[in-house]
Amino acid sequence: MLKKIWHYTKRVVIIAFISSFIYLLICKWVMPPITLTQIGSLIDGYGLKRDYVSWNEISPNVKLAAMASEDQLFPDHNGFDWEALQKSLQSNPKKKNKVAGTGASTISQQTSKNVFLWQGEGVTRYIRKAPEFYFTQLTEWIWGKQRILEVYLNVIEMGKGVFGIEAASQLYFHKSAKNLTRSEAAQIIACLPNPKVYSVKPQSHFVSWKSQWILRQMHNIEDDPDIQALMK
Repeated sequence: MLKKIWHYTKRVVIIAFISSFIYLLICKWVMPPITLTQIGSLIDGYGLKRDYVSWNEISPNVKLAAMASEDQLFPDHNGFDWEALQKSLQSNPKKKNKVAGTGASTISQQTSKNVFLWQGEGVTRYIRKAPEFYFTQLTEWIWGKQRILEVYLNVIEMGKGVFGIEAASQLYFHKSAKNLTRSEAAQIIACLPNPKVYSVKPQSHFVSWKSQWILRQMHNIEDDPDIQALMK
């Protein structure tokens, strides 16, 4: 009996591994058709507003704001902020003011969680850690930084039932994401810690404060060569 259970479990794991790898490979060129977070939004009654756009249809202000707020060492690390942070600080003194994973985790980790996994804290968070490591490492190797940031800005929740920068831009400022100003980009990105609580319009106190902080950080990091190279 135990032998059969082990054999079945092994087959399930192998199939899950192969299928997840194929899906990750496809997503290098194709936007995820839907995510667990988006399904959860539908189930909870928030709806699903999204409109995927390509890299060139996203304002550089948005890309800079995201890195300034969430992960200032995004161009430099390998998906995680431990060894990469230490090496970056040692090898480049100009980066000593910069913080990897300024938000809860790096942009690479957030992207992996949003595309392939689920949200949640407590026990589910610890269960998620191993697959999150797996997907984060693979996206770094296979997708590359530009694709990770492009997908991140298209799938991340930016309001109740609002996913991606284009849907957020249209809802809050009635314009395309490629035309967002620095201030507008900072306001949208400021809601990311909890987009269901921190409102862009009407603007919550947190978004008002955080957007100003983001604007200062954007000014601090925009001349970094690695940031500039990634945004081209």
